[in-house]
Parts: sequence; C-alpha cells; structure tokens
Amino acid sequence: MTHEELATKLFAEKYHCSQAVLGAFADEFGMDIKTALKLGGCFGGGMCKGEVCGACVGALMVLGLKYGQCEIADLESRWKTNDMAIRFLERFKGENGSYICKELLGCDLATEEGKAYARTHSLFTEFCPKMVVSAVKIAEELLEE
Repeated sequence: MTHEELATKLFAEKYHCSQAVLGAFADEFGMDIKTALKLGGCFGGGMCKGEVCGACVGALMVLGLKYGQCEIADLESRWKTNDMAIRFLERFKGENGSYICKELLGCDLATEEGKAYARTHSLFTEFCPKMVVSAVKIAEELLEE
C-alpha cells in the first residue's frame, strides 16, 4: 500500500489528519502504527484550534524522523530540518492557499459553529482528504531529495 493509500484509509477510518499522515510513514521509520497514531492524536484540526493543518503537522513529524537533530552537536541536521519544514510549509501553502486549518476550511474548528459548518459542508469527508493527500505527496518529494 502506498503512503497516499494508507493515509487516505486511516483518515477515512476517522483518525485525525495528523495521525493519518504520520501513520502512513511510521513503519519505514521504525515506528509501530499504534505509536504513530498516539503521537499524532493531539494535532488534528490544527491542534483542535484551527491553527497549522494537522496533515501538515503529521508530515513535519515525518520529515523530523528522517532529518531531525538527535545529537546536541549536530547542528547540520537542525539546519536541514528547519529548511525542510520551511520548504514543506511554503509548498503546501503554494498548492493549497494556506497551511492554517481555519483558513483552509473557511471556518474555525475551535468553535461549535465552526465544527457544525465543517460537518454541514462535508469538509471532513470531501476537503480534508485532499489536504492529507497533498501533505503526503509533498513529504514524499522532500524525503526523496
């Protein structure tokens, strides 16, 4: 199963966008799916506040798994990770208009009205899956560099 297929499947099963993206890459970075799903659990819906899109956060965690700094003296990996984060977010914004959840959705998931709007307009089933796929594709491209 491709990353896109697995992420789409996880999201369709009602996992958060952040969980779906991170979960799709977990195995190849030595993380079991259960850990990935738990780790990504608090980041959906822009951290439940409509901030940075959870699909983006999941992808940034994936990039961190590959490029992230884990040794104090390894500043090169820190710079590489920072560069990857900026490049990811700029590309996502270029393709989708923003990387801020409430701007992407046109509503604020931090409010009951925003949640109702998202449900009424099928954003979670029609729009958000596109953001999951976009985040996966951009992450894959950056991982291949």
